[in-house]
Parts: sequence; structure tokens; C-alpha cells
Amino acid sequence: MVWLASIIIIAPLLGFLIAILWGKRMGEPKAAIAPVAALGVSFGAAIALFAGTLLGYGGDFSYTWFRVGDFALQVGFLLDRFAGVMALVVATVSFMIHIYSTGYMAGDKLYGRYFAYLNLFSAAMLGLVLANNFLQAFIFWELVGLTSYLLIGFWFEKPEAANAGMKAFITTRLGDVGLLVGIILIFTLTGTFHFGTIFGLIEYGALAPAMVTAIAILIFAGAVGKSAQIPLHVWLPDAMEGPTPVSALIHAATMVAAGVYLVARSFPIFVAAAGASEVVAYVGATTALMAATIAVVQIDIKRVLAYSTISQLGYMMLALGCGSQAAGIFHLYTHAFFKALLFLGAGAVIHACHTNDMREMGGLGRRMKWTAATFILAALALAGVPPFSGFFSKDEILVAVVDHGGWYLAFAAFFTVFLTAFYMFRAIFITFGGKAGEKAERAREAPWNMLGPMVFLCVFAVVAGWIGIPGVTKGFAWLAGFDVHGEHYGINVGAAGASLALAAGGIGLAWALYRLKVYPVEKIYRTFRPVAVVLERKYFFDDVYGFLFVKGTVFFARLWGLFDNYVIDGAVNGTARLTVLLSKFKGWFDLAVVDGAVNFTGWITQAFGKTFRRVQTGYVQEYLIVLVCGVIAILVAVLVIL
Repeated sequence: MVWLASIIIIAPLLGFLIAILWGKRMGEPKAAIAPVAALGVSFGAAIALFAGTLLGYGGDFSYTWFRVGDFALQVGFLLDRFAGVMALVVATVSFMIHIYSTGYMAGDKLYGRYFAYLNLFSAAMLGLVLANNFLQAFIFWELVGLTSYLLIGFWFEKPEAANAGMKAFITTRLGDVGLLVGIILIFTLTGTFHFGTIFGLIEYGALAPAMVTAIAILIFAGAVGKSAQIPLHVWLPDAMEGPTPVSALIHAATMVAAGVYLVARSFPIFVAAAGASEVVAYVGATTALMAATIAVVQIDIKRVLAYSTISQLGYMMLALGCGSQAAGIFHLYTHAFFKALLFLGAGAVIHACHTNDMREMGGLGRRMKWTAATFILAALALAGVPPFSGFFSKDEILVAVVDHGGWYLAFAAFFTVFLTAFYMFRAIFITFGGKAGEKAERAREAPWNMLGPMVFLCVFAVVAGWIGIPGVTKGFAWLAGFDVHGEHYGINVGAAGASLALAAGGIGLAWALYRLKVYPVEKIYRTFRPVAVVLERKYFFDDVYGFLFVKGTVFFARLWGLFDNYVIDGAVNGTARLTVLLSKFKGWFDLAVVDGAVNFTGWITQAFGKTFRRVQTGYVQEYLIVLVCGVIAILVAVLVIL
């Protein structure tokens, strides 16, 4: 099992090295062979690992990395059923996206580099889900963030793409600071990073309740950044500037899934933390509702899907906050397949029409039948229509909310069902229905290397949720190895009926407005213009952040520039001028006093020298005369005294 886990991570790392070192020399399409094959190997190993965990061959494997005194830092793998399911989902979606990318990225001048980054991205996420300790998980967590920056800003010649990559990197780092502080706090209190040891200590009551709550909130802060929860959700829509297959990978199985995975993996901490689960639930519900309302007015097909992802991630967090670990991860599992398919379908449309604007498309259902069919099936799964996969996972979330949440959580959960169905079929009717738009007249079906992965994922978008049908298996909670006590299993008729009615209402409203056109949408827009403006401006989050942080930073930079120019530089210049003045004064002092005193002393010395040198004539006769005069003077003085 350890060898399988190692292969799952090492294979894409080797693919990354081959592509980054020799990809440019190989050229297209050879540069994609090693990365795609590496993910194929990882996919096969993930299937074997998943089967092994189901058969009970998993376990917790730790190895000493290095020692410092009595402390031994260990690394290892936690190969339980949860890890097996996550590794299989990530490897499957990544492998399909790698194959799809061989067609989508054809002709790109950075073809080899793209596949290198894609391999590294997949390896980072796989390493995260298989880690058995917080430190190792954090290393892969940060590698996920780095590779997402490289892929979102892949077309760095475009200022929008470069800015989007930077925005994603900085925004998610804010949450990562909280996670890092939480990990440091865990180690300070427990002396270990190991999941099992930490969870055991918390369940035993070895940590103070306040500390457990603080740790849970800090872990959730990291998840808020990675999984684009309010208020750190603003990076994900802009991440659409990267290649569409990257968007599919980010939204389905890697970056945004990392936050949900970490909360689910740390579930014992949240269960023991007073109030932390409520925070998770309310943040998730608010995110789900807010993002769904914004998706209603988007005209960029990828941004519709981006806000849909934010909304569905809110659903997952809502389930976890309501105490249902299985429901949250079940929806993560089904969502990975149908959301990856939706993005690949959008990529096929963009590839054919060379535009993201749905208003310039239209009529594509007749020109791209396979793409339209798979996209519609994925949308039905997202809307929660039976028998598609999303119906079963969303049903479990709604039951968890009804059983454990308040009125607001229930309202947000059920109303979001209606909005989800509406905005998805609004996009379908605009893009695939009606008359052909100006960019859709020459559109053709995608090539086989793009359609093949879409059809493969479409199968899972339909059947992946059937695990939740009584009699098929023992339920997703059993499959993923979660504690089945208190978990809903089967179909709740009340929740399912309400959900289906709301989904049908959303689809029907979209059909009436955008297909039958029973009432002009423009008139609705004019009537509710204030609401529409708020939604188009995304509740002004970007405006507020731009004013506070971007313009605020520029303002303080300019203010500091003025302080620097007029205060610091003024002080420096004043000091310099004072120094010059003092140096001049010193020069004057030296000239007038010091030099005067020195010169006066020299003059006195010279004067005395000139006066007394006359005594030294060199004539003996004169010396005798002076000697005689001196003797006479002495004698006269003696006589006077006597």
C-alpha cells in the first residue's frame, strides 16, 4: 500500500521533471506524452489503492525524516478509505483533463511547460490527501497554491491573467497565515503534527476547550482561502483567466477541494470545538446563497460556472458545519465529475467560438451535439435532478440542514437549489438554443481527444451518486470509512420532493424567459435595475477591497512618499546644509583664529629671532666687549646692594 501511495505522487513528479527539462526540445505533441502517461500510472495506482483500502489493507504509515535531540520529525501516509476515495477522484479527474488538454492546448507556444505545471499541480493535491500529519499536508497545501498561481497566470503576456494569478496567490495566502498559526499552536500544545495523535488527545480532553476552538477556527481560515468562501472568495472568478482545463482542475478536484478536504480530515477537532461548527455552517450557507445570486446575471460562461463552484463549495461547508462529514464529502465526490465536465464543455464551446460571451454564441446545440448533450446532463446533475449524481449528494446535505440547522441555513440551502437550476439552464438556453450568434456560425464539434474525456466524465456525472441508493451499497459514509452513526442514508422523501420542485421551478423559469421569451428579460432588468447592479458588481466586494487595500496601499505609499520627500529628505538635506554651514564656519574659524594664532606665534618667533640674532655676530671682539660690560654691570649692582 505504501508503494502504491508513493507511485501515485512520484509518477506525476517524474512527468513534471521530464516536461520541464525536455518538453520544449520535444515539441508538440511529444511533450505531452510523459505527463499524460504519468497521470495514467497515477490513475491506475489510485484504483489499486482504493480497492486495497476497501479490502482493509490500509493503515497509518510513518517514517522518521530527521531527529533534533529527542524530537523526531516524521512523514508518512494515512491510507484509510477517505484517502482512497479522494485519491481516486483527484487522479481520475486529473487524468481526463490531461488527455483533454492535448487537444485544447494544441498550438500553444508553451505547450510543454503547461503539461509540466499540470503534473506538478496534480502531484501536490495527491500528496495533500495522502498525508498523515499537518506539517506534510501544509507543505503540499502550499505547493497547490504555488502551482495554481503558475497555471492561472499561465498566459502571463495578458495583464488580466498575470493579475488574476497574483490575486489568487495573495488572497489565499491570507487564509494560509491562519492555517499556519493553527498548526504552530497544535504543535505547541501537543508536541506532534500527527493526525491520529492529535485527534486522540482532543477526544481524550487533553487540550483546553478554548484552545480547541481556536485551532478549529484557524484551520477553517485556511479552508476559507483555498475553497473560496466568503470573504476570501474574490480570487476564484478571476482565476478564469487561465486555460479552461486548468479551471476544470481547480474547480473540480484540486485547489478548491483542498479546503473542504482539510476541514473533513480535521473533523474530530470541529466536533470538539464549541461554536466552530456553527461558524463553518453559516459561512458556507451565506457563500452558497451569495454566489448563486451572482451567477444569475453573469454573461461569461466560465464565470457562471465559477460562481456555481463557489456556491457548491458553500454547500459542502454547510454540510460539514451541520455535523455531516459524509454529506459534505459525498457532494465533493459527485461535484468533481459533473463540474469538471461542465468546464470541459465550456472549454469546447470557447475553443470553437473563440469567445467566452454567451450572447455571441447561441444555436450551438445543432452544431456541437455531443458537447451540448454532455453539458446538459452535467447541468441536470448540478441542479439535483434524479437520477443524476448530484441529486443524491444534495439530498443528504438538505437532510443534514433540516435536522441540525436553523431557519436561515434551511432557507439558504433550499433557495440555492432553485437558483442553481435557473442559472445553469439560463446558460444552456442562451448558449445552445436559439439562433446562432455571430461567433457560433463556424463552430464545429470538438476533436476526439477532447470529447473522449467529456463522455467518460459524463458517465460518472450520471451514476456516481447511485452509491446513495439503498440496496446498491451501504452508503457513501460506509464507502469513505466515516462514522455512520447519525448519518442519513437513503432518500428523504420530503427533502427530495422539495428539492425537485425547486429545481423544476428554476428550469421552468429559465425556459420561459430565455427559450419561450414570454416576458422581455431587458424589461425585468430595468424594473429591478438596483438589484441587478448589486449582483453585477458582485455585492461590491471587489470595489471595497480595491478601495481599502489597493487604493489604500497606493494612498499610504504616496503619503509615505511625501513624508519621505519633505520630512526625511528635508531632515537629511537640512543636516547636510548644516554640515556645510558648520564646515564653512569651521573654515572661517580656522582661518581667523586657528590659522591666526599659528601665524602670530610664528611671527613672534620670527621677530624675536630677528632681534636676538643680532647678538650672535660671530666676532670675538664684540663678545669680549659684551662680557666686560656684563661684568661691570654685575659689579655696579653688587656695590649698590652693599
